[in-house]
Amino acid sequence: MSEDIVYGRQPVHEATRGRRGVQEILVTDKARSSLPWLRDLEIPVRVTGADEIGALAGTSDHQGIAAHVAPFPYADADQLFDADQPLIIVLDGVSDPRNLGAIVRSAECAGANGLILPRHGSAPVTAAVAKASAGAVEHLPIAIAPNLADWLHRAKRPGLWTYAAAADAEMSYTDGDYRDGCIFVLGAEGSGVRPRVQSACDAVVSLPMAGVISSLNVSVTAGILLFEAVRQRRQG
Repeated sequence: MSEDIVYGRQPVHEATRGRRGVQEILVTDKARSSLPWLRDLEIPVRVTGADEIGALAGTSDHQGIAAHVAPFPYADADQLFDADQPLIIVLDGVSDPRNLGAIVRSAECAGANGLILPRHGSAPVTAAVAKASAGAVEHLPIAIAPNLADWLHRAKRPGLWTYAAAADAEMSYTDGDYRDGCIFVLGAEGSGVRPRVQSACDAVVSLPMAGVISSLNVSVTAGILLFEAVRQRRQG
C-alpha cells in the first residue's frame, strides 16, 4: 500500500483522530513519556531514535514523533458547495506549504466547509502542510479542482456568493454580506488571483492598509475574511 508521512506531536495526534488510517507511529522514548494519548491507541507504536525519525520526516522539526499514514483523502470539489450556507476557501496559486497549512488551520477553526486547490500551481497536502496546519488537514475537507474558473461557475446559485480578495479592490471586506453561503478566493502573494478566476467571482474585496507595507500575508487575509463571516453569521 502506498503511504505518506506526518510528523510532529499535534499532526500525528490529529491523524489518529482523522479520516485516514495510521499504520505505525515512531517515537523517541523521551517524547513517548510526555504523550499519554499514545497508550490508548490500537496502532503499532515503535520507540526509536531521533535520527531515524528525522530521516523519515526529512527534517529535524519532528518533535520526536512521526507516523506512516495512508495517502491524503481529497474530497469531491463539487460536493463542497452543496452544503447549506457553505463557507469555502479557494486558493489560486498558493505554493508555500506553510501558508497553505496556516490557511487550513484557520478554515478548520472557523468551521469552514472546505478548501479548494487548483490541480496545478499549488502546494499539495504534504507532511509540511500537515505540520503547519497543526493537524487541521485531517479534519477539513480539501478538494482539487482541475479548473478553478469553471468550478466557480458551477458553484453559482442563489444564496451562494463568491468574493475574490485583491489589494486594489474598491470594496472593503467589511462591506460584504457573508451571512449566506460564501466562497472566498485568494491568490498568491505578488501575482494575486488570476484574471479569469477573478472574473468568475461576484465581487472583489480588499483589506484597507494603513502601514508602509502594501499587503498582508495570504494566510492572515484568509483568517480575517473567514472570521468576519463567522462574526456576521453569529449576529444573524
